[in-house]
Parts: sequence; structure tokens; C-alpha cells
Amino acid sequence: METSKQYSAAETERMMKLNDVLLKAMARKITWWEAAEIIGVTDRTMRRWRERLESGGYSGLVDRRKAQPSDKRVPVAQVEEVLRLYREEYFDLNMRHFHEKLKEKHRIELSYTFVQKALQGAGLVARGRKRRKHRRRRERRPLPGMLLHIDGSKHQWLGDERWHDLIVILDDATSEIYYAQLVEEESTRTVMAGLRDVIERQGLFCALYSDRGSHFFVTPKAGEKVDKHRLTQVGRAMKELGVQMIPAYSPQARGRSERSFGTWQGRLPQELRLAGISTVEAANAFLRERYIAEFNTKFAAPAREKGTAFRKTARADLNWIFTVQTERVVAKDNTVAIGDQHWQLEKSRFRSSLAGCTVTIHQHLDASVSIRYGPHVVGRFAADARSAKPESRGKARPVETGENQTQVFHRSHRPLEIAAGDFHFPTAPAIPLSLSKTRARKPPSASRRGTQAATG
Repeated sequence: METSKQYSAAETERMMKLNDVLLKAMARKITWWEAAEIIGVTDRTMRRWRERLESGGYSGLVDRRKAQPSDKRVPVAQVEEVLRLYREEYFDLNMRHFHEKLKEKHRIELSYTFVQKALQGAGLVARGRKRRKHRRRRERRPLPGMLLHIDGSKHQWLGDERWHDLIVILDDATSEIYYAQLVEEESTRTVMAGLRDVIERQGLFCALYSDRGSHFFVTPKAGEKVDKHRLTQVGRAMKELGVQMIPAYSPQARGRSERSFGTWQGRLPQELRLAGISTVEAANAFLRERYIAEFNTKFAAPAREKGTAFRKTARADLNWIFTVQTERVVAKDNTVAIGDQHWQLEKSRFRSSLAGCTVTIHQHLDASVSIRYGPHVVGRFAADARSAKPESRGKARPVETGENQTQVFHRSHRPLEIAAGDFHFPTAPAIPLSLSKTRARKPPSASRRGTQAATG
């Protein structure tokens, strides 16, 4: 009874177990080696416990470390400094991010678990719910360049009421970020700009994994499979480069990029705030020049195999591939139009007039426009060189559309290296000029017939 008053229940239980094992070993019912294995110590430590039992009796088995303060104790002043830093300066950082800042900026070397428990104990951070058991992840590709993920995340990245899309391209094999930029909205042009940047810096890759956004795929019915025979502008560009496009049918299927965006949303707004950045241009410069490299250093993983699947491209026509391409028939006054925008074609040296011919309008990523007839460039227009007239030629429909139409063909022109059905945007129907000459004459009206009969 006195023992239970002097020591805690756990300590009393430990001493009773130790005493029982020691007495059995001393009575030679078990060997000292077996006794050490039961307690979980070495036989040398068991001999020490025997000496303490013989010299001090039962009280000699008490753990003498209980009354000793730990030499790993954290000073109270340091704990108060950690709480102050989080409360006043890093209040919107997540736990892992804050722990890194303590080491990098303030030279405070504390374990992650201690910082977490200190913040939770002070009520500055809520205790998280225990995670459920997660299903097994899909294995990474063995080499960089075999599969790239592309996705956009809408968030208040600048820490104010403005919403922007962050477009990120990462490697499935290593989670390395190749491209990350803030844009007003994810679209055909912004996606093309990212893909072209990666191809120019890293090289051609094997496959691209994305959601089923209208700028990636055409989905005839919501929730059903995509139509791989009707290509969008991005799909047409990837097909010309030999890159396979893979659609994802659920957010869970894109788990690698979704988890990456969770990290981005928990870090980038705070990093931009600490750097004093409040504009999209400054944020994109910050991403390119500094933060993408820092992000890859912390979160990129080594590939399972050595080597790379990237292949440097020798193609010099990327400026033509990464364009919004639309076919139109040239009007009689040698103009072509998309909606309320039209362009005047000048006389070419190989043909006096292009009226009735089918041409391809290339809208470049820098907003300039080029017009091609077969392999010939018959018009170049700067971003601000578009003429405007009150009347609207062509289909009065915006260029950024999610529909696909049958491709326009004309006997005088064959599209340059583009297969049928590859166009994402609607086109005007092509009517051969020969039809206007061979068209049957309309029958005369009743009044004309009467006049002719009277005359006859």
C-alpha cells in the first residue's frame, strides 16, 4: 500500500514486473539472457538491476530518471518566441511551412512535432482530424518526360478579393514543376503558352494528362467519354507534335496534381505577401525567377530510373503550331473575317485574287495574326492592325468556343499538314466558284410569262 502511495500506477507496475523477473532469474527458473529478453534490455543491464535489488531492496528498482529534468528541455523564452512569431507574423502559414521558416529565417531548431504541439496547446492551431486510410496511389512513371500533368486552380492568390487561375505543369515521375504562371482565366491561349514554354526549355514529352476542359477535349454529353476524333486547338497542336493526350474522369484520378495544388494554395499566397507582391506581373516574375526552383528543391522526388524521356525538338514551326487556327473562304473583295474582325488581303505575286479560296487564319499567342494559303503566307497583321467595319462578315461567333465543326475543304487548296476534323473552331461553308457558273437559271415569274406570251 505504501508503494502505491509513493509511486504512480505505471511505475508500480513496472517495478513489480521487474522484481518478478529478477527473482525468477535469481532462482534459476529462467536464464539471465531470457530475463533480459522479457524486459527488453541487455543482460548486462539485468545484472545492474540485480545489484540494485540486492543493495536497495524493492525501492532500488525505481526509475531514477523520473526526478531528473530532461537535458532536452526547450527554454520557456524560446517557446514564447515561437508563439509570438506565429501570432504576429506567420499567422496564415500552415504547420509545415511555419516550421521551415523557423529554421531558415530565425535559426530556431525545434522538431516539427514540438512546434505542432506548442501551437495546438496555445490554441493558435486547431487539432486536425485523423486521416482516413487512403487507397493505394498509382505508381509514378519511371522516367521524366513520360507523362506531364497540366491543370489550373482558381484561388485568391494575391491575398485580396481578386481571383486568378494558376496554371501548373508538373512531371509525373518526379513531381518537378516545369511551369507555373498566374493568368486571368485558363483558356486555349494560356494553356498553349505553358506547353510551348515547356517544350522549348525541356523538349518534347510523351503524354499529357489533363481534365476534360473544353480547351482540351470535346465531350458530347456531360459526364460521358470524350470524343477523340473531334480535336480542340490544343488537341490539334499536340497531335502535330506526336504527344498523346489522356483525359481524367475524376478529381481522384488527378490526385498527384490535386495534392500539388493543395501545397500551392497553402504556401504561395503567404510567400507573395511576405515578398510584398500585389500584381500579377510581379507574381509571375517571382515564380519564374525564384519560387519554382525553391518549390522543386523541397518537393521534387528522384525518378525511379536514370535517364529522361524528353527529346529536344528541331522543329522550327512551333510559332505556327501553337496558334488558334481557323479556316475561312476569302470574300469577293479579298477579305477574310472571324465575327466582327476582318482582314484585307493584298494582291499576291503568284495569284491576282484569292477570292473564293480557302485560307487558314493563324491567331498567334502574342495576338498577332497570320493568314496562309497552302504553304504561302498571304497576310501578316500586328495585334492592333485589325480593321473594323460596321457589317460583320463570316460567322458572328467568338473565336474561343467549345464547338467543333466539319473542316472546310476547297479544290484549290489543301490544308497544310492538318488532317480532317482537327479544327476546334467553326468555319464558314466553302462553295466552289464553279457552282455559280453552272447553277440552273430560275424560271421566270408569272408576270414575266404573261408579258412574253402577249409579245409573242
